[in-house]
Amino acid sequence: MSYSNLSGAAKMYQQVGAQSGVAQADAHRLIQMLLDGALDKISVAKGYMERSDIANKGANISWAISIIDGLRLSLDQEQGGEIANNLNDLYDYMGRRLVEANVENNPLILDEVSSLLNEVKGAWEAIPEDVKLRHNALQVEEQNR
Repeated sequence: MSYSNLSGAAKMYQQVGAQSGVAQADAHRLIQMLLDGALDKISVAKGYMERSDIANKGANISWAISIIDGLRLSLDQEQGGEIANNLNDLYDYMGRRLVEANVENNPLILDEVSSLLNEVKGAWEAIPEDVKLRHNALQVEEQNR
């Protein structure tokens, strides 16, 4: 993940109203925040869907799609190889499914996307601390160039 891509992801997350902590967050934490934000927006959208509040449902689904697009933009296709390509395809799929959920007013699709995001989040959180530290050191080095 390059710094410029993460910078875009940070800006995306700021747009979802979570400015506190973004400036101090490392790359790993920023992605966690994006995943949490998308899950939150899907959950809120589901509540609005159940209450037949179409406008707020649509707004929150759009927000979740924007966050997922931010996650896609943060992928470093060059260094990430097959994993980055697979995540890109998965994020694309999630975005399309969220559009379907909105159009069809289908909470099961929201559950499906939440489940997929939780799997990604679980894998992200399972990254060993030493790997995170090395990655952060590389990011700092890249910033200072």
